[in-house]
This record gives sequence, C-alpha cells and structure tokens, in this order.
Amino acid sequence: MTPEKQLEIIKRGTAEIIGEEELLEKLKKGKILKVKAGFDPTAPDLHLGHTVLLWKLRDFQELGHTVYFLIGDFTAMIGDPTGKSETRPPLSKEEILENAKTYAEQVFKILDKEKTVVVFNSEWLSKLSPVDLIKLASKYTVARMLEREDFAKRFKENRPIHIHEFLYPLLQGYDSVALEADVELGGTDQKFNLLVGRHLQKEYGKSQQACIMMPILEGLDGVQKMSKSLGNYIGIMEDPKEQFGKVMRISDQLMWRYYELVTRVPKEEIESMKHLVEEGKLHPMEVKKKLGEIIVKTFHGEEAAVEARKHFEKVFSKREIPEEIPEPKITIPENPVWLPRLLKEAGLVKSTSEGRRQIKGGGVRIDGKKITDENTKIDVLSKEIILQVGKRRFARIKPENVEVSS
Repeated sequence: MTPEKQLEIIKRGTAEIIGEEELLEKLKKGKILKVKAGFDPTAPDLHLGHTVLLWKLRDFQELGHTVYFLIGDFTAMIGDPTGKSETRPPLSKEEILENAKTYAEQVFKILDKEKTVVVFNSEWLSKLSPVDLIKLASKYTVARMLEREDFAKRFKENRPIHIHEFLYPLLQGYDSVALEADVELGGTDQKFNLLVGRHLQKEYGKSQQACIMMPILEGLDGVQKMSKSLGNYIGIMEDPKEQFGKVMRISDQLMWRYYELVTRVPKEEIESMKHLVEEGKLHPMEVKKKLGEIIVKTFHGEEAAVEARKHFEKVFSKREIPEEIPEPKITIPENPVWLPRLLKEAGLVKSTSEGRRQIKGGGVRIDGKKITDENTKIDVLSKEIILQVGKRRFARIKPENVEVSS
C-alpha cells in the first residue's frame, strides 16, 4: 500500500493530527511505526468510549505497524486531572494492579495480540532519580502548563492546583521519550498531554511523534463524555443482553456517531442507511438493532448477538416498554431486597401491601418476566433492571442509583 493510501486510512475518523508531514515522511521511508496509546487503570473495565482509540490502533496494526498498549500504572497513582475542576484523588498501587489485570483480555477483543506490546510505565518512571525528575521538570515552564484549560480555569478561580498535578503531563510525555514513539493517540481532551510528549522528545534529542486526537464518544445521555462515574456508559464486558439493551437506549441521531466511531461498517454503507432512513424506506429502530448486534458480536460472538436481539424483541419490543423510563434514586435496607419493598422505594406502589397484591395478581414484571412469588428478593447491585407494575408504571433501577442503608 502506498504511503499516501496508508495516511488516508490513518486519518479516517480522526479529529486532528499534528505532525502529519513528518508522519508521511516516515511512511515513505518504509518505517514500521511505534504507535503508543496510554490507559490509566482507574477502573477495572473498559467501555465503548475507550474503543474509539482501540479501533484506530487496529488500523495501524493492519497497516503493519506495532502498537504499544501502555498501562499507566505509575501515572495512575497521580491521577490525570484532565477535564477535572478539582484535584483527582490518586489510587493505591493495589487498586491499580487489580484494575490493570482485566485490561489485556479486554483490549484483545479488538487488537491483534501478535502486533501488540503491552507495557507498564512504572518500568521506566519508577527508575527516575530525583536528579532525573528535576531535569525533566526543567524542560517545561509554569506559564506553558497554565495554558492547559483545566489548570487555567482553576488558577483564575483561585482553586488549588497541586504540584504533583503538573508532573502528570510531564510523566506521560516522558513515556513517549522512553518508548521513542512515532505516533501517540488520545482523545481530543488529551491534546495538551500529547503535545507535551512531542515537545519532550525534541528536548531529549529524539524524533518527534505525530499526535492523533480522536473524537470523544458521548454516553447514553447524548451529552456528556461516556464515563462509568456518570453512569452513561456501555461496558465492553457487560452481559450481552445488557449491552444490547443499552445500545437501544441511545437516540436515533447519536446512533450514527456510534456507527462511525465504534464499528468497522464502511462509511459508504453508513451513508446509504442514513439516506434510506431519511426517505422512510428503513426504520431507525432496525438500524439501531443492527448496531446492537455488531457491538455485541465484537465482544461476545455472533451467537450471543443473535440471542441478545431475540431477548430484546421478546421482552421490550413486544411488551411496548416506553423509551423514556424514570430512573429513581432509591435507598434499601439490604441487597438482595424484598420485591414489595423495592416496588415501594421505586415509587411504583404506595405500600408494600399494595406491592404484594400486585405481585400475587400477576401485575409485576422484571425485564418483561412476570413475577408471582411475593417473597422474591432481587439483586439490584449487579445489573440494571426494569420494573413494571400494570401496563403503564415503569422504573429503571440502576446499580449506581441504589444506596444500601445498613
């Protein structure tokens, strides 16, 4: 493949590339590129937002280049303040290592294991002496550091910025020096950090990396960045039925962005489906179901994808469950919780007595399945469920909205 054609594939779906000319020159020389992307193991599971980067890394692998999947076990102990309005609490080493364990098996659902080098930045960062750290700090100015949007905002508002937070972009940048990266990938919110890496490579006499910024994937709410802490995420290792169900909750408009950023469906095919929907020849729900199948198939296989779709159509489509369902925040005495108590806390019945009557009368369903045993206990912390009382009362119970009082 010609260098120009490679670059065309690399650029597809990107938000911005800095150092494109240097990248093209390396491709013309036939160099096998070292492509770096860092992930701080601040949570044990990856979500679809992370896969935007992973698919672009896969592009590089299919073009014959080597991907360095960098687990920031050292930098995670600082905590990247990107986009945060206050200091982010650092994780303990034990928490970081526990979270990192699950990363490899997850990323290889997308990445080619044979063309991926998994590295931990503690391998070199933990070996930096105080003299090395002072030398590194001398490569950047406070004025430049305060150009970063989140730092600038906090400084202007007289809110604390701790010295260790300034170290984060320097240490992430030093990763590029240590690896001699040709390319670094990150979300658009990582632009400052990626450019620090490019600057430090020059300071240390290395060839400068190209910085490729990928778009940020919005979560299920269609507004904020997909994040586990916001509860608007789709985990890549979630139960297939749960995964499919969450895809069905995204808006028809956002659906196209998911197609573009987290699937390998060709752009021409996506555009064709768009036109058919606009002309009324294809129902958007059908397109969304196809998206759900593609996503589930990627992480769980074809059989699981088919079953997840069947489950959704049986439980939700045929029961006419509305798209907009209340998501109450509830407090329960224990988990699993007695079902009549759960119905009362969710606001679906006025008392546990009414809850028991509704259950015995066959008026209560969980995820479309009728429950007739009034002594049933429900685990509401392991996965999201939909409660239904009668034909019109619904509540979506999400683990992050549940508090156990005892």
